[in-house]
Amino acid sequence: MSMASSNTNMRVPAGFRNLLEGLAREVLREQPTDVVAFAAQHFQKLLEQREAGAVDPVAWGAMLED
Repeated sequence: MSMASSNTNMRVPAGFRNLLEGLAREVLREQPTDVVAFAAQHFQKLLEQREAGAVDPVAWGAMLED
């Protein structure tokens, strides 16, 4: 089976790589049986931290990537 390729360049949003690396680190550390549910809880926790006025992990990751 072949996949169609495209010349379209897709840009990864700032902070996205750092956000996914953080998730991967936590998955490896915790070894959850349900990775999807774990990821949902992980991102919910980050969202709650951001809404509480803590550091925005996406903005922080974007600064680290620059």
